[in-house]
Amino acid sequence: MVFTHETNRIPTHVWVEAEVRRLSSEGYGIYVSNRGDKTGGMVLQKIANMEGLCKLMGLQRDLLGKLVWINVLQDEIVEEREADAYIKRAVDRDPDLWVLEIEDKDMQVVAGDNLHQPVLFE
Repeated sequence: MVFTHETNRIPTHVWVEAEVRRLSSEGYGIYVSNRGDKTGGMVLQKIANMEGLCKLMGLQRDLLGKLVWINVLQDEIVEEREADAYIKRAVDRDPDLWVLEIEDKDMQVVAGDNLHQPVLFE
């Protein structure tokens, strides 16, 4: 693995590439719709059911300081156009943001669900 000198964390681009490979090998459609900062950009993921609905997940620290995936919109499941509008605003505010788009008819798969995000992003 590649680590930065100061923080011993995996650069975001390495984590994203690993998750794209992992989910692709598991049969999910996944692509990066916005490439952010290679070393430290935060990640949003849109998980779409391919019928116009999706979940939009982002990282946030919980009460213990660990990074966890949360729904970034008020409703857990939204129309894709609502998620796309949010993504556009978020990228306009923060061009360092990474955006992953995943196709999963059950909307259950999450990038990074088998990894320890605090090790990756703290």
